[in-house]
Amino acid sequence: MAKPETTQHHTVVVIGAGAAGTSVAASLLRQRPGLDVAIVEPSDVHYYQPAFTLVGGGAYSLAKTARPQAETLPDNARWVRAAVTELQPDTNTLLLSDGRKLAYDILVVTPGLKLNWDGVEGLRDAIGRNGVCSNYDPAMAEYTWQCLKAFQGGKALFTQPPAPIKCAGAPQKIAYLAADYVRKKGLSGSSELKFYAAGGALFSVPDFVPPLTQVAKRHNVGLLMNHNLVAVDGENKVATFRFTNSAGEVSEVKENFDFLHVTPPQCAPDFIRNSALANAEGWVEVDQHSMQHVRYDNVFSLGDASSLPTSKTAAAVRKQSPVAAANILARLSGRGLDASYDGYTSCPVVTGYGTVMLAEFIYGGKVTPTLPLSPFKESRFYWHVKKRVLPPFYFDYMLKGKEGDIAHKAIG
Repeated sequence: MAKPETTQHHTVVVIGAGAAGTSVAASLLRQRPGLDVAIVEPSDVHYYQPAFTLVGGGAYSLAKTARPQAETLPDNARWVRAAVTELQPDTNTLLLSDGRKLAYDILVVTPGLKLNWDGVEGLRDAIGRNGVCSNYDPAMAEYTWQCLKAFQGGKALFTQPPAPIKCAGAPQKIAYLAADYVRKKGLSGSSELKFYAAGGALFSVPDFVPPLTQVAKRHNVGLLMNHNLVAVDGENKVATFRFTNSAGEVSEVKENFDFLHVTPPQCAPDFIRNSALANAEGWVEVDQHSMQHVRYDNVFSLGDASSLPTSKTAAAVRKQSPVAAANILARLSGRGLDASYDGYTSCPVVTGYGTVMLAEFIYGGKVTPTLPLSPFKESRFYWHVKKRVLPPFYFDYMLKGKEGDIAHKAIG
């Protein structure tokens, strides 16, 4: 006999305990300590993902990026240790992997995104051996460093898939670190480094393209735009790209490699893409300022799984979370949603060991630096901020729902 279905009700259900889910839950509970908040999360470990690039470059320990999930969640939130399998927004319910059903008054959808290792032919079998690596998975980042240390010259390729992806600067960060490492080993003369991007520009904000192009030029990293990785033959060390020229004509390009860093294609989790919450591209369809769903007014989303038209970074979440929390509390109280997110995000582009170019911008690609330093120049100061300041800030401030920030301001 089938077990009777049981339904648990919570005022707020948060899907996912990454940067977005944890910070917004903590913010809600700091402002309303008695609020009934449940966080649905199957993982036992919380990773500080922005440091994965440094791990891949041998400049940071993977162990320092990880903390037990139980230590990062708000004390007065209920942790539901399961995965979501189905969203049912018409009945304000969702189904879990263990067969339970949760009901909610407010749903916050923050599960992150899905790394689609099957989106490139042969990649799943190739990754993690034969010099094929990726910083996008904590299980792989240390292998990137192993591959880099083992590199004795030859061809090193770095790929970036079609947007959107999380931390769109990360694919080129590892290219610059690798180039710097190769130079320090005295292998520049026997090495060829190439960066292949599926899109037509090196960076999404035009103002940063010229200075980053100069960084690539200094490192002798060849830039090949409109090249999308479609297949990897790890055994024979061959990467296949689909190149689209200016006339829209498509051709196939094969490239041998000795080192291949792959950024996998990315998409929303299946349970979102197959739900009524998704837009045509599969992301949770929300208003770009309030983060409220455009059809279900008791649903909110922020972070990587949302349709917010900005870069998917922890820095973006830092600005989104207080706005989302304020609007969720307003919705619970029957008030209007007055808090507004302006699209702020930032990407500390690592340009070598010891230097970072901090790209900060809002909707419309407007450059908005926080500190009175040129956003277009490489900085040793920002390297120290990325490596030493931001990790503890993330765990001890942002994930605790603490607010108060230095304002960013548009220039130009």
